[in-house]
Parts: sequence; structure tokens; C-alpha cells
Amino acid sequence: MKRHHMIVVLVLLLLIMACPSLSMAGDDLNAIGQSSDYFPDTIGSHWEYHGQITEGPLQTIDQKLFTNVSAVVGTRIIRGMTVTVFHDTNPGNHGPSDSFYRRDVVGIVYHGSEPGTPLEKQLIPYQIVRFPIKISSTIQQFDKKGLDFGTDMDRDGVNEKVDAQGTSTVAGLETVTVQAGTFKDAVKVEAYMRMRIQLSGTRRTVTGTDVMTAWFAKGVGLVKYVERQELSPLEDRGVITEITEELDSYEIKPTKASLGRGKTPAEGLLADHSGDHELHEVVLASRLRANP
Repeated sequence: MKRHHMIVVLVLLLLIMACPSLSMAGDDLNAIGQSSDYFPDTIGSHWEYHGQITEGPLQTIDQKLFTNVSAVVGTRIIRGMTVTVFHDTNPGNHGPSDSFYRRDVVGIVYHGSEPGTPLEKQLIPYQIVRFPIKISSTIQQFDKKGLDFGTDMDRDGVNEKVDAQGTSTVAGLETVTVQAGTFKDAVKVEAYMRMRIQLSGTRRTVTGTDVMTAWFAKGVGLVKYVERQELSPLEDRGVITEITEELDSYEIKPTKASLGRGKTPAEGLLADHSGDHELHEVVLASRLRANP
């Protein structure tokens, strides 16, 4: 028995040495040590990306190339809390926007964007990442019903109602190669949003999904994401949008200017647990457009 115990301990030690990103925190081998290092947010840090967007009905596909520069530009007070402001010049080829995040020892909460959508304003704030990050863990970001979709899809003069559910799963650690370099043990996060849209005029239900897979490298942040948005057919054709962004270059400023961290772990973050780029509205996000 003693010999068997020693062999087991040795194997565990070898596994830990082979995967330095995994820690024994909380006796959980799936916990990732120094989780916050995967999401740098110091003022002056910036990331340059190139991307591709493919969109259109199922039978007609249009491809576009675009670039985007993301930068941490400062802080703002929202609902009495200090949040970090990320400015993007052209995320997902949608034009300039500002996004707001709050990070502390418990995780990261998304507080919306400008310009935001009517739907997004009803979903925020919601959690994007929970610390420590744990492999195979899933958090529910939001689950809300009867929201104003903000769009009149069936042209009857009334905005549609929508039920929206969102989850985020830490899928594992992977090696990712982009123009900016090769990043080992990047955290792979899969965000999934499902919407059921009730058409007021026809009483039909349309289903929309937004699935994003994003990779975050330690000390770097978001290095790549792939997003697929689908809207079921309104008449004879559905709509599919696929977006990819990959990191070309980056500069991370020293952490002494780090932003958006509360002095108490639970302050603000637990205000709404119903629910980035840091996930790019991972989300993570309600960018699924409802164009008929």
C-alpha cells in the first residue's frame, strides 16, 4: 500500500509539473492559478486584430475583411461602481464602441457597452468569468423572459418579445497560433446564448443562437475568437453570421495601473448573479441582429 501511495503521489506531481497553469488551489486540480492574469486591463494596454465576417441567408453568403484595435482607455462610474473602459475601433466590423467591465478577486462582470442594444441593456450586468477559473466549469450568465427585443421583425408596428438564456463554459487549455505568436495553455472559453423570439403579428416563434469560442493567453488577454450567429427562417431563408478575430500585435502596460478592482470581493459583483474582448460581450453578447 505504501508503495502504491508513493506512485500515485509521483504521478500527480508529474502532471502538475507538466501543466504549470493548473494549481492545487482549494484541492481542485482543475483550478487555474493566477486566473486574473489571463485578462489584463491596465490603462494604455492595446491589442490589434484582423478579422473576417461571413454573413447572409443560407443561400447567399457575403465575406468581408476588417481590422480592430482594442485599448484600455480609463475608468467610469456606473451604478456607483468603478468599471474599466475598453474602446474598440471596429469589433466584429460593427464600428467603434466602448465596453465596460468590473474585475475583482471573485471574477469579471460585464456592465454593457455604448452604443448598446435595447436587449443588452435589459441583460446587464452579468458575470463573464468566475475566479479561480476551473476547467469544465459552467456559469449561467442570464436567464430572462419577456424582454423587449428592440426590433419589429414582422413589421406590424410592435417590437417583438424575447426569452434569452446565456452560459459560459471553460472548456480547457489549448495552444493557439496567430500572427502575434504561439500561445501555450491558452484558456478556451465557450459562450452560448439562445433566444426565443415571439413574433407579435404572426404569433410564430423564431429561434436565434450566438455561440462564441474564445482563447485567452496568460499575460496577454484575448488572442482569438470565433463566433457563429444563427437566426431561423422568417420566410424561406435563415440568416447565418460567422465572425473571426485574431491577434496581430499587442502591448500590455505594467500592472501598477490596474483598474476596475473593488476593495471588497463581493462589492458590486454579486449585485446581479443572473448571469467578453473580454469575451467580447462573450459574450459573450447580444449582437445577434434581427434583420428580416
